[in-house]
Amino acid sequence: MSEFLVNLLGERLVNSEKAEVDVQALGSKLSLVGLYFGCSLNGPCKQFNASLCEFYSKFKKSSEHKDTLEIVFVSSDQDQKHWQDFLQEMQWPALPFKDRHKKMKLWNKYKVTSIPSLVFVDAATGKVVCQNGLLVVRDDPKGLEFPWGPKPFAEVVAGPLLRNNRQTTDISSLEGHYVGVYFSAHWCPPCRSLTRVLLESYRTVKESGQHFEMVFVSADRSEESFQQYFSEMPWLAVPYSDEARRSRLNRLFGIQGIPTLILLDAEGHMITRQGRVEVLNDPECRLFPWHPRPVLELSESNAVQLHEGPCLVLFVDAEEVGELEPAKELIQPIAEKIMAKYKAKEEETPLLFFVAGEDDMSDSLRDYTNLPEAAPLLTILDMSARAKYVKDVEEITPAVVETFVQDFLAEKLKPEPI
Repeated sequence: MSEFLVNLLGERLVNSEKAEVDVQALGSKLSLVGLYFGCSLNGPCKQFNASLCEFYSKFKKSSEHKDTLEIVFVSSDQDQKHWQDFLQEMQWPALPFKDRHKKMKLWNKYKVTSIPSLVFVDAATGKVVCQNGLLVVRDDPKGLEFPWGPKPFAEVVAGPLLRNNRQTTDISSLEGHYVGVYFSAHWCPPCRSLTRVLLESYRTVKESGQHFEMVFVSADRSEESFQQYFSEMPWLAVPYSDEARRSRLNRLFGIQGIPTLILLDAEGHMITRQGRVEVLNDPECRLFPWHPRPVLELSESNAVQLHEGPCLVLFVDAEEVGELEPAKELIQPIAEKIMAKYKAKEEETPLLFFVAGEDDMSDSLRDYTNLPEAAPLLTILDMSARAKYVKDVEEITPAVVETFVQDFLAEKLKPEPI
């Protein structure tokens, strides 16, 4: 356990008194680590920090598990004085200010997209136990549900479900169905846009004979707004008044932003978190239920995934539909290999794979990342770290791709700034 934590966090942390904390010794007691991503200059972080301090203090004083949990602050501060002042408010250790490489690795590994964020991970394996620790602090202030691990979807969603005619049903309506769990709100313009598309997708899938149902989990700010928004929807919803169940579903799926559409199979296992992208990319629903594909063609609707972690992008000289197929076939074997490896470990893949032709989207990406105009061009782009890795060779073969990917994963490549 300690060896894994040393690999994850480094050999030394630092506390508010500027003293070093030995990770090897710390890890010998722990079963759970809360990685707290934040910044001293961020207002919501300062608010959450006060709540977390209260939660932490109570847990350490009264919980029977007090010795098995530790919080570690992972700062995105750029100013050391600000970081040090913020650390003074904390009762837990932090990654050293200068260890920016380790911080960025943690951001990417745990798919952190906003701050504040609190991710609880298994101290022995690093696997995510709970992605949305902010809701743990809010909903379980005494820590009675420790260690906050995932429960089956059927258990979490259990209870009355609404139809927009005010009739109710229960989870038996979901049995044997693919399920879309839709986190959305009327006040959110991208949500309303996606809902209009989803209405057509929902009807298309249902008319094709597929067993499919959706459940709306509202983030509206009032019952009235919820009712107005839900009146447009032909699917089911968790009652707005059942805030605890809505919160548990947010926690179960680690929701960090809306709109989010989660697709589940008939057994309640996750198919994809990228329902939003899939629906926009596949308006005719030909690929339903949208199992993850090893290689994606870069488009305006899926370009958002470039910001979710490192992505391999193969740029090629292709303008017409179908001309990207040879490029996809070239990188498909290594993409499938990586997906299978991390799926077996029950971890998210550390690298997404794209092919990009000659279009406005590709041109914008090249301009933004200051890439050469060469084609073919093999790259790995890490937007959150503002780093790129470029393999500019005359011929790109499967062996070249495999070596490039494995060297990146082994941290043998030297990044260039974006």
